[in-house]
Amino acid sequence: MGGEDGEMISEKMKKKLIAEALEARKNSYCRYSGFAVGAALLADDGTIYRGANVENASYGLTNCAERTAIFAAVAAGVRKFKAIAVVGAPQGEKAMEICPPCGSCRQVMAEFGDPDKFLVILGTEGEERKELLLKELLPYSFEL
Repeated sequence: MGGEDGEMISEKMKKKLIAEALEARKNSYCRYSGFAVGAALLADDGTIYRGANVENASYGLTNCAERTAIFAAVAAGVRKFKAIAVVGAPQGEKAMEICPPCGSCRQVMAEFGDPDKFLVILGTEGEERKELLLKELLPYSFEL
């Protein structure tokens, strides 16, 4: 499922994205919530951009892992993406349950991802995984 022009994302790539998101999660700065999240974003050219949540004492200035990955890619000049994997759990614990993106992250994904092709992989350190197209995750996105 997912990919440009119906191109499938391989099982191997899905597992790699989850592994990259788990690695990114290690860099989480979650001093206030204690909830560490990692994300791995697959660009159309095959590059993977990692992101971790970065919290702030002024909670409104906190940035989620998904947006960190997307903003890093955009700052590098990349605008087209195939998929993102997201993992999260309390800091110091294994990510054993899926962690869906917040509304703000879903809307940012909608800015850069094709709703019919962009794949969102909600992974864990175990076998549990949920895959959704962006249109399933955010059926009524804000558009201009």
